[in-house]
Amino acid sequence: MAVGSRDLSRVWLATSILGLATGGVLTWMGLPDAANVAWAVTTAVALVSLLRDVVIGLLRRQPGVDVIALLAMGGSLALEEYLAGAVIALMLASGEALEAFADRRAHRELSALLDRAPRTVSRYEGNGLVERPVGAVRRGDRLLVKPGAVIPVDGIASTHAVLDESALTGESRPVERADGDPIRSGAVNAGGAFDLLATTTAEGSTYAGIVRLVREAERQKAPFVRLADRYAAVFVPITLVVAGVAWAAGDATRALSVLVVATPCPLLLAVPISIVSGISRAAHRGIIVKGGGVLETLARAKVLVLDKTGTLTSGVPEVSDIETFPVGDGFGLDGVLRLAASLDQVSPHVLAAALVRAARVRGLELSFPTDVRERHGSGIEGTVDGHRVALGKSSYVSEGAPMPARAREVRRRSMLDGSSCVFVAIDGTVAGALIIDDPIRPDAPRVIRALRRAGIERVIMVTGDHPDVAESVGAALGVDRILSERDPSEKVEALEAEREAGVVVMVGDGLNDAPALAAADVGVAMGARGATASSEAADAVLVADRLDGLVDAIAIARRSRAIAIQSVVMGMGLAFAFMIGGAFGLFRPAVGALIQELIDVAAILNALRALSGGGRPAVGRETTDVAERFRAEHREFAPELARVRSVADRLGELAPGDVRRELEAVRRFVVERLPQHEEEEEAAVYPVVARLLGGEDPMSSMARAHLEISHLARVFRQLLDELPEDGPTPDDLVDLRRVLYGLYAILRLHFAQEDEAYAWLSSGEESVPVG
Repeated sequence: MAVGSRDLSRVWLATSILGLATGGVLTWMGLPDAANVAWAVTTAVALVSLLRDVVIGLLRRQPGVDVIALLAMGGSLALEEYLAGAVIALMLASGEALEAFADRRAHRELSALLDRAPRTVSRYEGNGLVERPVGAVRRGDRLLVKPGAVIPVDGIASTHAVLDESALTGESRPVERADGDPIRSGAVNAGGAFDLLATTTAEGSTYAGIVRLVREAERQKAPFVRLADRYAAVFVPITLVVAGVAWAAGDATRALSVLVVATPCPLLLAVPISIVSGISRAAHRGIIVKGGGVLETLARAKVLVLDKTGTLTSGVPEVSDIETFPVGDGFGLDGVLRLAASLDQVSPHVLAAALVRAARVRGLELSFPTDVRERHGSGIEGTVDGHRVALGKSSYVSEGAPMPARAREVRRRSMLDGSSCVFVAIDGTVAGALIIDDPIRPDAPRVIRALRRAGIERVIMVTGDHPDVAESVGAALGVDRILSERDPSEKVEALEAEREAGVVVMVGDGLNDAPALAAADVGVAMGARGATASSEAADAVLVADRLDGLVDAIAIARRSRAIAIQSVVMGMGLAFAFMIGGAFGLFRPAVGALIQELIDVAAILNALRALSGGGRPAVGRETTDVAERFRAEHREFAPELARVRSVADRLGELAPGDVRRELEAVRRFVVERLPQHEEEEEAAVYPVVARLLGGEDPMSSMARAHLEISHLARVFRQLLDELPEDGPTPDDLVDLRRVLYGLYAILRLHFAQEDEAYAWLSSGEESVPVG
């Protein structure tokens, strides 16, 4: 509602209260004629204002239930029921005021995001700091972020930083960023001042994108906002028929009572409030919804289409191996990684951060790239320390030239393992390859199960990856259909084919997902970094990089729509019931006006429930810290788990001395480190998860897995103790392989199950009630 409209509604409310009160005082003073004049003037003022709105609606071919209020006030003046007319005027004025208040409250979260957008920055220029408009920031600028300041642009921290990212993610706990870590704009510096190397302009930053999305959301109107006008085709004729029957029975006052009690329909007030409240609630949860139409459509979702990379797989891919080819041998493994990571510092691709992290872990000093160009879906190129560097697909970096033989072997091995392969070209020649593992998000299986419980009937995974990779991920998640090797246009075709099954929701994160996000009934983008094509094309954006935000979004949408429909049923049902009562003369028009006022207030209060519902209660800081600790230990165990599989694969090829050394390393892991980890888990985390899950012993399967792991560890230790000095016999090799493969399989499955539960706890929230 505009400022002028809010001021007008306040004046109207004040005038109605004053007129009604003046008439009451005059009646108390024994001046009924003067009181009637005061009430008649109050009614006439409201009538003129309402007449203007009705005429405008008719000219726009948008007639609505406002006509009932117009007839009721006109009838009050004609039948000299001035008190009833004044009460109707007060009712309409108070309804508009309540709507304005509720609308402001419902938009509070959205407005807060807009109000805190940074306006200026402190930029290093020469030997000093200069205050500049945020729009003056350019890539490569060095900025000072003061304590309490909002991060103005995306960048790289040059020192340790403590940030409050609650406005972006809904997560209340401060997060720490180390030197070289990427930082998103919109977070608040919750620690000391630090320097920031800008990687984007203000216009291309995360927070600027969120602000654009919020402004677009505020411009949108919910389809329910004037739903009352849709019902006018039925509601108005029925009202007029009931009023006409009452009048035909010989009593015009009863006809007026019918009109009064039907004025105005609560749809006009309560339903838009519930929808806008849902949008505000979603914003509080870190979900930007671009208007009520999106929220209402999302509530009816039946088919979910999910992109694989960065959506279903982990948001934190890792470099697992580096290969160099003849040209790259001169640069060495670290040299190839350093050049690639330097270039990827400015890339928004989901795999770019993995390269930068790997370089930081190795202590490599990165240079800032220049003359950067990125071809979406293919790769990126730029100049680093005088070298022209290109990263991406083999066809992109080789520019059509034949690939080295080793490169083809690396690509085939990566394809079979289900990992990603990023090729690196230096000065026009393919020099190396980076193998990147992108594991399934720990919370993905739980989220998919929760979405099915929420009403999603069909889940489809679509990806541009090879079928073998896609099948391995899709099978692990239990999706209904797997579509692999799909380019952006084919993803759109897949969406169109699924529309027959119901409302289709598409979730993606990459720039190549933008066409599909735009084509879906509801497109949901993961993350709002830079608000690039995916976020701009999407109808909703999950600001936090957590897939469980989708469960929140659908739960909030369904709850808001349910409350909106509840307001429709309640308001119209009560109105029809009292219309019959008015037709039989059970109350006077003035009493009918008061009754309708109570109906409106009840509908509005009911609609405001959408602001407080659909949230998830906090689990507790201590619990989330413990869960995160054990998740970190699982990450530390990853190389040891890989060693178990590797040793089993190579047992027959190793020399006797190497066999014992490798087996001893495995023994230290499964016999010494692992049991301590499992004991601490069962004591510290399992009771908490069991309490939250409920039911009878919900952690029994995981506890039984611990017993099986302990059993295999004992068998392994016994085999190792009995191993001959001159090396294992063929029978020993068979037994050792059987135990090692068994340990690898059960540990991998068990860690995945535990990580799923710990991801839930680490988010600091419980599941969202749906409905």
